[in-house]
Amino acid sequence: MSVIALLSVAPVIEDSMAGEVAAAVAALEEFDVSYETNPMGTVIEADDVDTLLAAVGAAHKAVDADRVSTFLKIDDKRTRDQRASEKVEAVKRELGRDAKRER
Repeated sequence: MSVIALLSVAPVIEDSMAGEVAAAVAALEEFDVSYETNPMGTVIEADDVDTLLAAVGAAHKAVDADRVSTFLKIDDKRTRDQRASEKVEAVKRELGRDAKRER
């Protein structure tokens, strides 16, 4: 099984959040998860929801601020194993089909 999540952890401050966001992402290294950070958050992949939630908790706690905002969206597909990369590839295939249809 694979659990995929979109995570965004940030301090509620006026200045740059980059250092604190980096601390949150670095906290994920302590867990058996894979992740990819993008401008809007971090996509995390784990074998089970317990591992995912433990990693998310550590990322949230890693931000040293008076107030922390955390957004978490989980895709726990229980009927089959699907990796995040497979979901992206499926969209790319559809985009390729659309381009062929427009010709």
